[in-house]
Amino acid sequence: MGTIEQNILKEVAGLDALPVGAYNIRTNGTSFARNTTANIDIVTKEDKPGIDIIIKPGTKNESVHIPVVVSQAGLKDMVYNDFFVGEGADVTIVAGCGIHNCGSADSGHDGIHTFYVEKGAKVRYIEKHYGEGDPGTTGKRLMNPTTIVHLKEDAEMIMETSQISGIDDTLRITEADLCDRAKLEIHDSIMTTGDQNADAQFTADLNGEDCACNIVSRTVARDHSKQHYTSTLNGNNRCAGHTECDSILMDQAYVLATPQLSAATTEASLIHEAAIGKIAGEQLIKLMTLGLTEEEAEEQIISGFLK
Repeated sequence: MGTIEQNILKEVAGLDALPVGAYNIRTNGTSFARNTTANIDIVTKEDKPGIDIIIKPGTKNESVHIPVVVSQAGLKDMVYNDFFVGEGADVTIVAGCGIHNCGSADSGHDGIHTFYVEKGAKVRYIEKHYGEGDPGTTGKRLMNPTTIVHLKEDAEMIMETSQISGIDDTLRITEADLCDRAKLEIHDSIMTTGDQNADAQFTADLNGEDCACNIVSRTVARDHSKQHYTSTLNGNNRCAGHTECDSILMDQAYVLATPQLSAATTEASLIHEAAIGKIAGEQLIKLMTLGLTEEEAEEQIISGFLK
């Protein structure tokens, strides 16, 4: 693995070396390195590109890293990864994809991740997307992740997803269905610059009694970039749901936020919030009085907002 690939791995998965525990590192359409443990198995699919990650019931304090690196110009990579999380397990899964494109042809990665989380299991899922290329590069960096989550009774999942730099076009789809007392927490961060486009779509079916879902999105749109955020909560039982999108709009950018709620029972409690605005002048002035330039103050505010 070269320097470019190593740098991307550090950006998307925080890796300076091979991680401890189970992992599958994919580079330019093939598996570069893999490790399994006594409790976590990783199996290559036979009918399509991708892997099955099988986590035994009761597995605790273990992690799985499955980062993807695309550094070949013009490569369009697609994977189907299925996660089978056994009853009572408690694990962390680190995904993420980085694209380095210095050519004239578009490069892309589409990852379809499906989670089957059994009764009482807990999953923390971290996914970061990143793109880079030399100045003047005409080839685009395209990324279209799809995440499908099935939560059984008393299962919990926390998703931390982010796209902060370098992706020209993205369609981010997240779909979930929750059984009794299941809980889903999503924290999503996006920043677009230049002429980039980002479309994020979240849909959660709250089918189980006393299940709960909370979706919080923070976005920054700069230059001439465009963003469209859609979140839909369907309350089909006694449940609690909350969706929130806050956006900072800068320059000549455009943001459309479309939160939607539907309830099939009077016992569904659903809330949505959306806010779009510019950086407050008093925030800039306060930081500038501490010695920061206006540009440095803006970056400080944006960094804190996206955390």
